[in-house]
Amino acid sequence: MLKRLGVNDADLEIADAIRRFSQAELAPHAAQVDRDETSTTRYVPALAELGVMGMNLPERWGGIGASPAAIILALAEIAQACAATSSMIGAHYLATDSILIGGDDAQRERYLPDAASGANLGAFALTEPQAGSNPAGMTTQAVRDGEHYHIRGVKHFISNADAAQFIVVYAKTSPEQGVRGISAFVVDRETPGVSVSPAEKLMGIRGAPAHEVALDCVVPAANRLGAEGSGFRTAMKVLDNSRLDVAATSLGIAEAAMGDAVEWTRQRQVGGEPLANKQGLQWVFADMKTRLEAAWLLTLQAAARRATGEPFTDAASMAKLYATEMVAFVTDAALQMHGGYGFTREMRIERLVRDARILRIYEGSSEIQRTVIARSVLA
Repeated sequence: MLKRLGVNDADLEIADAIRRFSQAELAPHAAQVDRDETSTTRYVPALAELGVMGMNLPERWGGIGASPAAIILALAEIAQACAATSSMIGAHYLATDSILIGGDDAQRERYLPDAASGANLGAFALTEPQAGSNPAGMTTQAVRDGEHYHIRGVKHFISNADAAQFIVVYAKTSPEQGVRGISAFVVDRETPGVSVSPAEKLMGIRGAPAHEVALDCVVPAANRLGAEGSGFRTAMKVLDNSRLDVAATSLGIAEAAMGDAVEWTRQRQVGGEPLANKQGLQWVFADMKTRLEAAWLLTLQAAARRATGEPFTDAASMAKLYATEMVAFVTDAALQMHGGYGFTREMRIERLVRDARILRIYEGSSEIQRTVIARSVLA
């Protein structure tokens, strides 16, 4: 089935290598990462060795030229072991995709090879305290002064910000033009006037810290990605890619939850027989598996469209919407099967439930995805 959905042997080989790494190096430490809120950026060198930090980039710019399907399979394997690591990688892809899509060759040469090698980590700064799902409401501005721009504003919930070497910042260069006045800039993390606040206290994916970033800095005009006013178009294309990354993370978490539930119900005895023998639970498993397979199909279908170069905005939104709502159902059902034990921190399922919750919010909430899909239907 996978091959019919655009997955080839090379994709499966990549996924197998990442599966072995993830189970050996990420899974054993995931609970401690969550408990201690340890940043998963510590895994960047090892992930870069596997080619993961540049999977989304062509070989010309230091990447491995992986297919969209391979990226989905890889992130799902990583998320199955440690969702925080998958989220950290996704934030890095948001930044590097911004440069790949919106930048010129000089900017790609300057930033992307080091990002792919793990030497530099990226962050993506679009969201603001009063402008999450509505970028038109952003108040960060970039005012041109000769060969420089003065950027002032505050960004919120910015993953990787504290560890990143560069941050792609979206700001208004022509505020009166709404989204048509948004431009994108690469801001080196050590630029004077860039301030990163301590990490937020998150409910889940605690190993992928999110920060507030305050900006009152000057950057060269050469750091602008594309023409003035092209930033919104770049961000929307980047988010199309990212929504598939979020769907992949959902798939990985759901696979982990499903596996835990199967193992638990086979071992747990009630009335002298395994819980797995109870028809009521068997029917829940049937629903879990059906939704999980449907999410895989939607996600790989969208990845196949991305691979051909055709528009896939609606497909990405459907994959993100369905997969993130699927993982909420699967993790909750799996916790229910564990009974009271599932509500304890001794069981992995408790963490999986928490990690899954953010997926319906970031990179466009479920409500935003429904708006995008409906717009496509009614166009």
